[in-house]
Order: sequence, then structure tokens, then C-alpha cells
Amino acid sequence: MRLNKYISGAGICSRREADRLIESGRVTVDGRKAESGMQVTEENDVRIGKKRIRSKEEKIVLAVYKPAGIVCTEDMRERKNIIRFLDYPVRVTYAGRLDKDSEGLLIMTNDGDLINSMMRARHRHEKEYKVTVNRPVTDEFIEKLKAGVRITDKEKGLDAVTLPCRAKKTGKYTFSIVLTQGLNRQIRRMCEALGYKVERLIRIRILNIELGKMKSGEVRRLTEQELKEIDEQTKGRQDEGAGGAS
Repeated sequence: MRLNKYISGAGICSRREADRLIESGRVTVDGRKAESGMQVTEENDVRIGKKRIRSKEEKIVLAVYKPAGIVCTEDMRERKNIIRFLDYPVRVTYAGRLDKDSEGLLIMTNDGDLINSMMRARHRHEKEYKVTVNRPVTDEFIEKLKAGVRITDKEKGLDAVTLPCRAKKTGKYTFSIVLTQGLNRQIRRMCEALGYKVERLIRIRILNIELGKMKSGEVRRLTEQELKEIDEQTKGRQDEGAGGAS
């Protein structure tokens, strides 16, 4: 963001006064005299005199490898909830759930706008999964997944045909699938409707963020490039709805 907005956002002064401070030469960025209109991020060392300036609430966006057995809930009555498991020093929450039995990539952040954008159903954000099932994967099974599957749950009032998606066989009992939809336990329900049972489900990608070589329970902050790309993919979209496909 622009330097004057960064200083103002930290509660130091107005943007106009921040411009005066910059022009007077009192502001430095990474040890060098600041210039009007320059762009800065939380990674920069911004100072007025010797005092370092930080925004009131630093934006935190984390990639978390959620282990199976951990529950995506903020309810502290649940002993194995994701908040207690993560135990992060800044309050963050999840942007899209993974069910208790599923594992893999979870985005956690203190940025409410990012959470809202990622959970709005019609945004059609891509999520990729690796799935292991109890029976040999056939070409017919893959084609049915790709075309769309009717899934139902009378107790939850669910009766829907899933959107067309990308899927491919990766082994005798494994396949990968890319969804742009977030119906509750969608992949498990799709498999069940076709006579299969999911034995293991791992989410390996959300938008441009990849699980990569992360290990179960590992946490990392997103890079500046990842943040830039995720912002570009979610920026300015407006709609409603939410869910989790695991």
C-alpha cells in the first residue's frame, strides 16, 4: 500500500500529515529516506525517526496442513478443534472447512474480507484433492465424476447434481479431482453415490496455494507472491454462499 496510507493506518497521523513527515525526510524505509507515493508492505522496516511503525493489525495468512482427526470449529468444547491445535499467537480462523476425517491444506487468516471472498460459492475457486478409495478406480467412474453426480441427504435437505469437474485416475485405488463447488462432504457423497467409499482424502491446493512438501501439522506463512496472486484472484468479487467439499 502507499506509504502515507500505511502510516495513517498505524494510527500515527492523517495521510496529509504523513505526507508532510515524508517530505521533511523524517521517514525511512529499510534504512533509506522515503519518497512520496512509494509502496510498502509489512515486510518493510518503516520508521519515523528511530521508531518503527507497524499497522494496527498485521495481516496474517497461513497455510496449514490439517491432520485427520482435527475439527474445523471455533467451539472450544471440542477438544480437538483447529484453533486449539494451531495455538497461534494471533487470533486467526479458517477460510473454508475440511471435515474431521479429511486432511491437507487449510487457509487460516485474520483477514475477514479474504475469508468472505473465499467462501462465496459462485466465485468458483478451484480446490484440488488426492483421493484413495476402497475399490479399483475405473474409467467409467472417472467419467461420471467429471460429468456430475446426484447427491442426496434427507436429514440435511440436500438434493443436488454436482457441477462438471476435472478428475483423473492416478493409481489403482487413487484419483485426483479439482472442484469449483463446495457442497458439504461433496467428494465423499459423490463416491458413495457411485458405489465407492473414500479411505483417504487430502486437499493439496486452494486457488494458487499448494500443499507441496508440507508435512501433517506443519504451518507456514504465505509468501508475498502468493498473497499477491490470491488477492488478484479474489479481489472485487461479490456474491453469497459457502461450504466445504471434503
